Amino acid sequence: MARSDLLLSIVRAGATGDRTALRSSVEAIVAEERGKNHHILADRLQRALNAVTVSPPATQPSASQSGKDTILESTPRRRLEELILPLPVNEQVKQLVEEQHRADLLRAHGMQPRHRVLLSGPPGNGKTSVAEAIAEALAVQFFTVRYDALVGSYLGETNSRLARLFDYARTVPCVLFFDEFDSIGKERGDVHETGEIKRVVSFLLMQIDQLPSYVVTVAATNHAELLDRAVWRRFQLRLALPQPSLDALSVFLDRQFEAWPEPAGIEAGKLAASLGHISFAEALEFCQTVRRQHILALGNRALRDIVSEQLNLWTARVAPEETDATRPGETSPSSKRSERHRKAPVGRRRQPSTDV
Repeated sequence: MARSDLLLSIVRAGATGDRTALRSSVEAIVAEERGKNHHILADRLQRALNAVTVSPPATQPSASQSGKDTILESTPRRRLEELILPLPVNEQVKQLVEEQHRADLLRAHGMQPRHRVLLSGPPGNGKTSVAEAIAEALAVQFFTVRYDALVGSYLGETNSRLARLFDYARTVPCVLFFDEFDSIGKERGDVHETGEIKRVVSFLLMQIDQLPSYVVTVAATNHAELLDRAVWRRFQLRLALPQPSLDALSVFLDRQFEAWPEPAGIEAGKLAASLGHISFAEALEFCQTVRRQHILALGNRALRDIVSEQLNLWTARVAPEETDATRPGETSPSSKRSERHRKAPVGRRRQPSTDV
């Protein structure tokens, strides 16, 4: 057996606790060294073999004990170049990626790369995509926190699971993504919340502070106003992802058109104006519905006709602001709340800023 194969065999045997394979590989090297008259080295190898106790590897902890059960691991596929982001968001995310790639240079000057990002904005506008794209750009694993496996019903159970979650995240460079972060990072001053959730928030913030810089923590929220005020200070980047402008939506639709087998029969800008003030996710759903119908038509219908049909159906869809059940002539509850808000007196306690 070649010397390189013998060395590999020794490493494998030591890792797996196979004493028989380890002994046979070392003895082969001892015999080889004696044949070269390297008796001192041969004797040292023999004494080391007799002195070392090889044990089977320790039993690996279960997923629930290691914290692995509280996350969803996935391979990031979304790329930053594919996303249509506001210019400030795009530039700051690129800066974060560059700092992580050149972390050794920063550390040589006593600095650490930024690694905590808070994303805020209405649903469907790219918060999850940004987190995944950061993981793809850094070529690290993408961990999404599972709240169903994290939050426990017993006193102290959630904190215990949080501790295991962060311990697991520290074992490997990764992007740790908290979606709907307001569900766990709530304002501790809220009188309606229990003492348990306040302890959870305090423990969560402490754990975030202690994460190493090779773990990039990304938190996303649709309700920034619900976050605890101490949460804001933990995040070095606080980025807003609002609903897309008409121009951004036009660019997004034009990219969808490029993948279609035939012309859509309408300009992207005109379609964007017809769809109204919607999110990227809603625009994607519209385009996918058109493609589904075109595929099912088996070539018997033109894409332009399907687009026109689906656009007519789109205008009849139910919007969120129309879901309040009110009788004719009544004012909806949301309208009443808006009216009360407009009449609210000035001089309330100052709330934490939600500008990100």
